[in-house]
Amino acid sequence: MTMKLLMRGPSPFGRKGTFAIAHLGLSGRIDIGDPDSEDHIRSLNPLAKVPALVRDDGDALFDSRVILEYLDTLAGGGKIIPTDTGPRFNALREAAMADGILEAALLVTYEGRYRPDQEPYEPWLDFQRGKIQRALAAMSDAPPAIDLLTVGGIGLACALEYMDFRKQYDWRPEFPALVAWLEVFNATHPAFADSRPSD
Repeated sequence: MTMKLLMRGPSPFGRKGTFAIAHLGLSGRIDIGDPDSEDHIRSLNPLAKVPALVRDDGDALFDSRVILEYLDTLAGGGKIIPTDTGPRFNALREAAMADGILEAALLVTYEGRYRPDQEPYEPWLDFQRGKIQRALAAMSDAPPAIDLLTVGGIGLACALEYMDFRKQYDWRPEFPALVAWLEVFNATHPAFADSRPSD
């Protein structure tokens, strides 16, 4: 049985997985697709969330952080998660920061999507955008490496392009260093464009 990464639409967390699969040379071992139904994904993940990676034995791994660690292991280890303690935890910290940006951006999106009959609650939106702004400022001061790609760089690139896609936060005028970083990232890793979302 071929492994399968299950995801939905333009999920930035799913994109982390699809790009990592390509970057690590695992495309021949893992298919990518949608879950068959809501019941299907609930049977794999009690949280009913994707992405989920269904392994050869039918067991599923989730969430994206766990999936990327498993993909790194499949590729031989130490590829996108360094093995040495200092670089390892630096990469994991960067990945956590990028995930925090994504989670806050998603909450901004959900405020409008799931409460369409109510006015957006601006203090809540400001709270989420504050998280995004502070995290981007920290990552702009010390962006992840691009050549020696880690989960931190993958996460940041997915977060930046997700905000370009959904427009939750207009980050580009405020963070020109990250604009330049993303341009170099795309030039260095052309496979990243293949995972770019579209509606």
